[in-house]
Amino acid sequence: MKVVYHPRFAEVYTDDPAAEAGRMEGILLALEGRFELVEPPPAAIEDIARVHTESHIASVWRMGPVYEMALLAAGGAITAAEHAWAGEPAFALVRPPGHHAGPDRCWGFCFFNNVAIALARMRGERRIERALVLDIDLHFGDGTVAIFRDTPQVLYCHPQAGDRKGFLEAISRYLGEHDADIIAVSAGFDRHEADWGRLLKTEDYEAIGRMVRGFAQRSCRGRRFGVLEGGYNHQVLGRNVRALCSGMA
Repeated sequence: MKVVYHPRFAEVYTDDPAAEAGRMEGILLALEGRFELVEPPPAAIEDIARVHTESHIASVWRMGPVYEMALLAAGGAITAAEHAWAGEPAFALVRPPGHHAGPDRCWGFCFFNNVAIALARMRGERRIERALVLDIDLHFGDGTVAIFRDTPQVLYCHPQAGDRKGFLEAISRYLGEHDADIIAVSAGFDRHEADWGRLLKTEDYEAIGRMVRGFAQRSCRGRRFGVLEGGYNHQVLGRNVRALCSGMA
């Protein structure tokens, strides 16, 4: 399994929790020696424009350092999708996150929608028709839904449940009822019992990863990738990312 990462992702590019110092370093330490790191290029403007309006791109450009980091994060998601397409699962260890970024607006620490950009590029190049986005972040990916609102070939699942067992069952049920050419995980870790959501345990992320792997092997020739979204407790974030990656691999 490839982990897509660039040293610039350790930079503090703004003052929100997703950009906080130490967040990426803790994840890297937890993944050290387990997975091969791959460095991505920034996304091309043409790829950003597949899902975002010209005015939105211009508004992010005016944010200065955020713009460069957002291009690099989108490039990381594209790189992860490319590896997945070639038959090797991948995880894009990127920031800023993306699932709250819609065609012409964004919030929630997001600027460009990394997962949507990667999938739109693959669809635009006619390499896939159907895609499934499994969003396990605590928060609903309103940007992803807005981008693909008129694209029924891109499925979006944001499971909800009041307990761990129900959450995992909701994922298993949804994956069992659908198929796709590739599966992308909007991988937020803020549902953890020690994070904002107070729900999942670390081993649950490995179980989710195994379900994603099983779906990919059954439905889409093994094509699977994840992209980092939320997760803000640095003490547990690294091992949660490691658990998901281990399950997916």
